Amino acid sequence: MLEEIFLPATYATGVPYDTFARLRAESPVCWIPEPPVGAWPAGTGYWAVFRHADVKHVLRSPDLFSSNLGATQIRDPDTPEDLAFVRAMMLNQDPPEHSRLRRIVAAAFTPRAVRALEETIGERARTLVNPGEVDFVALVSDLPVWTLAHIMGVPSEDRALLYDWASRVIGYQDADYATLSTAADGLSPMAQAALAHRPTTMTRPDGRPVNPRSRAALADMFAYAHALAARPANAGSVMSRMLAGGLTQDEFENMFFLFAVAGNETLRNGIPGGLLTLLEHPAQLSKLRGDPSLLPTAIEEMLRYWPPVLDFRRTATRPLTLSGRHIDAGDKVVVYHASANRDETVFASPDTFDITRSPNDHVSFGFGPHFCLGAHLARTQMRAIFSNLLPLKIHLSGTPTRLASNFQNGLKTLPVTLTR
Repeated sequence: MLEEIFLPATYATGVPYDTFARLRAESPVCWIPEPPVGAWPAGTGYWAVFRHADVKHVLRSPDLFSSNLGATQIRDPDTPEDLAFVRAMMLNQDPPEHSRLRRIVAAAFTPRAVRALEETIGERARTLVNPGEVDFVALVSDLPVWTLAHIMGVPSEDRALLYDWASRVIGYQDADYATLSTAADGLSPMAQAALAHRPTTMTRPDGRPVNPRSRAALADMFAYAHALAARPANAGSVMSRMLAGGLTQDEFENMFFLFAVAGNETLRNGIPGGLLTLLEHPAQLSKLRGDPSLLPTAIEEMLRYWPPVLDFRRTATRPLTLSGRHIDAGDKVVVYHASANRDETVFASPDTFDITRSPNDHVSFGFGPHFCLGAHLARTQMRAIFSNLLPLKIHLSGTPTRLASNFQNGLKTLPVTLTR
């Protein structure tokens, strides 16, 4: 049934690549229903896009497929106020407003800026990767959080808050993540004051869940964002530059959201997914150990084979046709990166994991005006972790568990033993 493409529970057991392959061949653009999920009500349904060429066409054509009209998540925001708020996020803007916001923060992610961070990222990775029996998801989740805290000027004692906020937003479809709280005692006074704004309930008076991306649901995060930007120690930081760049309050709060969540969760999923893929393909892992110079192409193949983000939504701006399907203005259009990355018309033997694959035209970082601003930083962090892993022997010591999410391709646990 096509609704399996939408249901978060599907992805708790694995990405339905066989279904994607069938639909690429038989119905590359098709209508997917949105049934109720737990307390979340049914949605309107949407057009799903599975072929690589069509995915790229949608992503590079904001005049036809808008990020702003309905935002970029499959679920519609609950209220007009929620929609108006999230539309202020750079991720949910179309040019030229998207271009204006991107310019304000781009300096933090240029290759030159990332090169200045490489040594400290490498040092942090070396402190994380050590012999022992560990949950690799928990271990590596520290690196993107630490890196973002460094860029944003978040005090070390508050780093866990970035992890918790990302979990609440990204993992709201999974009971293990929806109310996760790992931030312990020892938070800064600034953080403690912000947490006083945390909602006491995530259930609305009518019994429906509170939208996890709404201002109400993340009041504590936004209180912290304003306090952080006002710290004298953060003068000249990316946070203060946001305010100096003329961002409105909604734009500033959503930019903090984007830094804290998007830059965190994708690597928290992509690095463990890359390691599990290597462990499931021991010949490729052996080849990489034998020739570490293959690491850059191996990372691209990990990203193709295990894309951290499964899909993104757009909204049709006018009546149009895509792969023979008539789409009305206002219809939701969802591109499936995970399917595009296995398109047999683009990738030879697409279900084969090949660390020497080149060229590798995956769309895991998106395409077009919304190509991931942090792609270079993400690759740097992946390279730091895997270069420290390769000298070690790595064995699965338990069964990995997957995240129930129709948006993020995540692992919740990956128990491994690392030995010299």
